[in-house]
Amino acid sequence: MMNKKVLTGSGLIMAAVLFGVFNMVSNAAFSSARFDLTEHDLYTLSEGTKNVLKSLSEPITLRFYLSKALATGLPGIKSYATRVQEMLEEYAQVAGDQLYLEVIDPEPFSEEEDRAVAFGLQGIPLDGGSTQFYFGLAGTSSTDELEVISFFQPEREEFLEYDLTKMIHTLANPKKKVLGLLSTLPIDGSGGMPFMAQQGGGQPWLILSHIEQMFEVKKIETTATTIPEEISVLMIVHPKSLSEATLYAIDQYVLRGGHAMIFVDPLAESDSGGGNPMNPMGGGPRNSDMPTLFGAWGLELVKGQVLGDLPLAKKVQVQLQNRLQVVDYPVWIDFRQDHFSDKDIVTAQVPSITVASAGIIRKKGETGTTVEPLIQSDEAAMQIEASRLSVMPDVSGLLNSYRPEGEKFTVAARVTGTVKTAFPEGKPQAEANASENPDMSSEAETQTKDHLTESKDSINVIVVADTDILQDRFWVQVQNFFGQRIGIPNSGNGTFVTNALDNLTGSNDLISVRSRAGYSRPFTLLRLLQQEAEQRFRQKEQVLQEQLKATERKIQELQSQKPEGNAMILSVEQQEAMGQFRKELLQVRKELRGVQHELGKNIESVERWVKFINIGLVPLLIGIVGVWISSSGIRKKGFPKAK
Repeated sequence: MMNKKVLTGSGLIMAAVLFGVFNMVSNAAFSSARFDLTEHDLYTLSEGTKNVLKSLSEPITLRFYLSKALATGLPGIKSYATRVQEMLEEYAQVAGDQLYLEVIDPEPFSEEEDRAVAFGLQGIPLDGGSTQFYFGLAGTSSTDELEVISFFQPEREEFLEYDLTKMIHTLANPKKKVLGLLSTLPIDGSGGMPFMAQQGGGQPWLILSHIEQMFEVKKIETTATTIPEEISVLMIVHPKSLSEATLYAIDQYVLRGGHAMIFVDPLAESDSGGGNPMNPMGGGPRNSDMPTLFGAWGLELVKGQVLGDLPLAKKVQVQLQNRLQVVDYPVWIDFRQDHFSDKDIVTAQVPSITVASAGIIRKKGETGTTVEPLIQSDEAAMQIEASRLSVMPDVSGLLNSYRPEGEKFTVAARVTGTVKTAFPEGKPQAEANASENPDMSSEAETQTKDHLTESKDSINVIVVADTDILQDRFWVQVQNFFGQRIGIPNSGNGTFVTNALDNLTGSNDLISVRSRAGYSRPFTLLRLLQQEAEQRFRQKEQVLQEQLKATERKIQELQSQKPEGNAMILSVEQQEAMGQFRKELLQVRKELRGVQHELGKNIESVERWVKFINIGLVPLLIGIVGVWISSSGIRKKGFPKAK
């Protein structure tokens, strides 16, 4: 017995020693080895990142600042810091001699801390402000260009690869291309329309800061008569009330090979309508279109129609029947990957895109162009009159009148092919009489000589039938971090826009990296089941509401039949009828509450069941199979016989 105990103890000690040795050897030999078992290889460097790293022609230095001792007391930060450092080491390995990585632990009041501050890193005060915690990155190039991530926000962990690759790409390509921005909306905080400018500016939209990371942005006035030659790509937002001269300038820019991304809208929710911003209901039209140019390019924006797509609708909180309820709002739409073109690099891997009161694009005429959809609805979508949404939308009315049309509608499209000018007669006459101004007459003559009647090559234009896609509230959560505005995307709108602009200027390296960020896996089946349940109960609720209104009308009719001079007197029959109607009223209200309560219970039940199938059922089945295999193995071998 003693020998058995000794052997057992020795075996355990030997197993522990072997386990420790195995860990030491594996850590040393396989420290850089990784296995990525996620469906979309979310933890594997993308080809875009590898291309950027392998194409570096000048050395780049990355200085990773991490207060290691302080990070030990911050478990969530510590694990993220480990991931950041490991990814940076992998970057250095792929790039070879062209990328040098320094890992620096800045001690308090040291030269390293002073240098971190000089680079622009953000220290976080800990221990009552006596120490600063640093967790950031400074990158420098051989030409002394500087790019900084002041602090690695844990909320942006899923965007880590993109943030790092973008920094290196920017350092390797310091000269930015020029983007011309022509907008009548306050994207830059000032706005293009008179009343918007009078609002005093405000914060620029976050989409602009994303664009400025990639391009030098040059503002194009809404009254411009020429587009400068230096513009690499033209971004037009809400082209509302543009003059013929400005439209002509855009026409000629595209014909001479310029690329453009254009955002139009049947109902721009961020537009005050050109009226008094203190009275948005009293404003003018909030739509924008370019029918003259679109017609020449072979497409049109369907007039006065907004897209509704109930299966993809966002949920909103509204006041219905004197109660706050969460319902689907069919004109605020969350598009997912299966609604994007998988053939176009701009949308092939974008996780999601949110639009609001978006329009519908259709091919028009025989112009020889190709209008390739980038974003499409599903077949359960319908067209909704924009006028129904212009003041105070009736959400309940939209839901009750919703009727799928069985057609896929296009929200964004790429237009390619050779086209003719939208101005065959040449440049439109200036508003002022050119004959009265010799300089203007001379300029007009020069412009006429340079007039292009058709495109030199195939045009490349992306048209989006929504401007609210650019608004912060539809794609990003903005946080204030020690005076800095930090954006945490919750939809891929920014990715889509910057992908498109990159692509239109011929840059594809960052697209595959950016498109992987923010990948999500929604419970699609749960969403559909919820909507089916809501639709069934809403129909029953509508019937009860009609009964409720009819009963209330009967009561009012009885009350109006009181004899003159006896306003408080009702006949016995009237009193009995009144009592009966009130009983019916109470019963209908009770049934209505029951329907609403049952709807909530039904949705919760569906949610629990689907989550159980996705989360609990598979492990349970694996466990059952494992027990069965184990027990069948024991039965086959039999139990050991007692000696």
